[in-house]
Amino acid sequence: MTDDQPSVLTERTGHTLVITLNRPRARNAVDADVATRVADALAAADADREVRCVVLTGAGDTAFCAGADLKALGRGETPLAPGREQLGFAGFVRHPVSTPVIAAVNGQALGGGTELVLASDLAIAADTASFGLPEISRGIFAAAGGVLRLPEQLPRKVAMRLILTGDPMPAADALRWGLVNEVVPAADVLPTALALAERIAANAPLAVQASKRLALGIVDGDLPHEAAAWRRNDTEIAAIGQSADAMEGIVAFIERRTPTWTAG
Repeated sequence: MTDDQPSVLTERTGHTLVITLNRPRARNAVDADVATRVADALAAADADREVRCVVLTGAGDTAFCAGADLKALGRGETPLAPGREQLGFAGFVRHPVSTPVIAAVNGQALGGGTELVLASDLAIAADTASFGLPEISRGIFAAAGGVLRLPEQLPRKVAMRLILTGDPMPAADALRWGLVNEVVPAADVLPTALALAERIAANAPLAVQASKRLALGIVDGDLPHEAAAWRRNDTEIAAIGQSADAMEGIVAFIERRTPTWTAG
């Protein structure tokens, strides 16, 4: 984020709303302010009959989103929208909208970045992009939908390797396994996503939205078939989040050292 710009930018291009995470110096990591602005933008898009598609991207050419802002976590701040915590990470991952969402992945999408992609309907990735869930190397796990949705969207063995190792996956492999729809040169990510959005917007908007709701099981702005899994997820992360290892992971990250795990 620059001194004169907000942490999230929005811009209308035809019938498409482009939402840009605008903290390039922080690798577009998510804090409460980002989550609030993304939640507001999604709600506004879904209420605007002229918006027929949303494109979510990141500022700069290095990172789409590096996940939660761990420095903010260390201060006790969550990457949730205050008062709307039920919408999940970045005000997005548990915020199903009828309007189709395309992730334009301009760089690394790690942790919550990958979870944003999993929560999107379509994804265009730069050939320099990478994906992964490194949370377990920091004492926690991918609790914003990563461990729930990755096995649904990738072959189970491929998903479990990502979940259990925390290793990144390059864009070419993400395309091979269907995590993204297309891989293009970095300069072409946003134009390609916008072209896809225009193709979607050319169709009957009410039919598109109804098709998305039926395909994903959206009922009254919620995904009821995921409710039980989210309850288990929330119970597990609450317990893990209170562990000594979770605090060690955050402190070690801030101090730029290798963590020492105690399983406590």
